[in-house]
Order: sequence, then structure tokens, then C-alpha cells
Amino acid sequence: MFSEGRERAALIRSMFDRIAQQYDLMNWLMTLGQDRSWRRRVIGEAQLPRNGRLLDVATGTGRIAEEALRQNPGSWVLGVDSSLGMMRVGKNRLTEQNVVWCAGDALCLPCADSSFDAVVSGYLIRNVGDIQQAFREQVRVVKPGGRIVCLETAPPPNNILRPLILFHLRVIIPLVGRWITGDTSAYTYLPESTRRFAPPEEIARIMQAEGLEGVHCQRLMFGTMMILTATRPY
Repeated sequence: MFSEGRERAALIRSMFDRIAQQYDLMNWLMTLGQDRSWRRRVIGEAQLPRNGRLLDVATGTGRIAEEALRQNPGSWVLGVDSSLGMMRVGKNRLTEQNVVWCAGDALCLPCADSSFDAVVSGYLIRNVGDIQQAFREQVRVVKPGGRIVCLETAPPPNNILRPLILFHLRVIIPLVGRWITGDTSAYTYLPESTRRFAPPEEIARIMQAEGLEGVHCQRLMFGTMMILTATRPY
């Protein structure tokens, strides 16, 4: 089981390395340009104090870290990701000294206990092998009273729009992904992982089981995106 988890992680890391150059463009296209407003909301929900310390898990190209500095110019951000290709793209664009880039595993964060005022992640949780362990690590490294904010896709809700959303996931995104990146497999996996992902209620229960308080879920984009927020108790 351990080797299977490592093999899956290596495949996902390789996939993100391949699509790193076009990742931000594809995000903009897939979200119809709403991704920036969601990042603003994530950082707003993090409630960073003045000159606060933020951990951005699965930082990718650093777009959430960039938004953190835009809203909180005196903050310090550690971006952790397993994909060196994604971080290289981000580091070439984002040269602020207040962002430090670090290769690392979301299931074993290279950070001391209670060392951050907030922990955020974007599109991490559906790609990890152990959701509970991922949140356990985030709880470990955030200070008591600190916030954990998770931006993630959600499976389409059962409503009148579900057939259209599934068509978008199964047909449109792979076609656009192949056209923009030349990588059909990546943009088949990403929407499929959304469709098969756990519902928000299940993720919220996992967060609560790890001791987080005030767990709240906002659903966005016809219910296909979610922002989960919670606080580590004192």
C-alpha cells in the first residue's frame, strides 16, 4: 500500500511538471476567469495578522502566495510543493524576497509545530493519498487560533445543471487541455478527479475529526468549487 501511494504521488508530480508552463492559463480558462477572485477570498479567510507567517501547501506557481503579499505586504510566505516544475515557473515570475519556495510532501510538511499564523492550499486535497494525514499536518504546523483554508474542486451537485457540468468536465476541458498543453492525459485526470472526489460534507467531517473548529464550506461556480475554512483551537 505504501509503495502504491508513492507511485501515485510520483505520477501526479510528473503530470504537474509537464503542464507547469500552461497551468495558469488553463486555470483561467477552466474557471472562466474566476480563479483570481477565489484566491482573494482564500487569503481574506486566512485572516493573517500584520506581518504574519503563511504556509501555502501545494503552492504550484505561487498564485495564492502572490495574492497573500498583495493583501498583506508585510507577510512572509513559505510555498511548499512536490512539483519543482511548477515552482520554477512561479519563482521566475514572483521574485519577492518574502516568498520562500520549498520542495516538500503535504503528508509530511518540512515545518516546525505551531510555526504559522495560517495555512492555505489550492487544489491539493483531491490529489493526496491520505486526506486525513494532510489535514493533520496542517493542524500541527498552524498556531493555536490560526486559520486553515482549503480551496478545492467539488463533485457536481445533483441538480438541473449536472449534465452540462459533466459535459464540460468530460469533453470540453480535455479538448481545451490538449489544444493548449498537448497533454490529453493530464486534463482527463484533473476533471475526472473532480467528479470522483468526496463531497464537501465529507471533507468537513475529516477536518472536524482532526480537531478543527468552526468548519465552514462555501460552494462556488454552480457548486463545483468549494472553500473550506476552520480554526485550530487554543
